Amino acid sequence: MISYVTLGVSDLAAAKTFYSELLADLGAKILFDNTRISFIGKSMAAPMLAVCIPFNQEPASTGNGSMVAFAPGSTEGVDALYNKAIALGATCDGAPGERITNVFYGAYVKDSDGNKLCFNHFI
Repeated sequence: MISYVTLGVSDLAAAKTFYSELLADLGAKILFDNTRISFIGKSMAAPMLAVCIPFNQEPASTGNGSMVAFAPGSTEGVDALYNKAIALGATCDGAPGERITNVFYGAYVKDSDGNKLCFNHFI
């Protein structure tokens, strides 16, 4: 159903490094890359993350309430992605933990452009 999600960034090279390293353990890699946009995922036929310099040449900005969620398959995977994101320079926006008892475990970070990311596992 979802083809890809796009995050506007101010430094494409830094964003490609951050996201390709962060998502490598999930099997993702840079699938397409040019001077303005890069698609990161497992396959062009599966959901992807795109990072791009905004087409309108205006500064990249985050959306209030916008977030991209990644599901690593376990609570341990959530912890690992959260810790890796922090090590790669993201800031904490909610440490790993159970958010909805016996239903949802998640962690939240913001990348260097302020884009909010969630790492989650439905228990």
